[in-house]
Amino acid sequence: MPKTKIKSKCVVDLFIEIMGNKWKILIIWNLKNHTLRFSDLQKKMHGVNSNTLTSHLRELETRKIISRVVFPEVPPRVEYSLTEYGNALFPVFDEIRIWGIHYLECEGMEMKIC
Repeated sequence: MPKTKIKSKCVVDLFIEIMGNKWKILIIWNLKNHTLRFSDLQKKMHGVNSNTLTSHLRELETRKIISRVVFPEVPPRVEYSLTEYGNALFPVFDEIRIWGIHYLECEGMEMKIC
């Protein structure tokens, strides 16, 4: 089936549209090299409520950044992991991290390990 042609879009706008807030970035960061259940992911993301987390997980799944697997158990078990698109973000995140370290060092600020 051929892909549907979409309107042109600025790639920076696209990135902001998909990644647009801290929760989505933290979801992706916490799924690096891990497959996590909803509750485990929520524990790693201090301060996020379940509605917000659910909403962002759905958006990232729709964008094919993460995958969601539901196991036919009672109660249902759901696991989240990164797709190829999600894993491809880590070189970008690594560069952002390098920039952040440089900024903190130049400003004489202490770095928090994350």
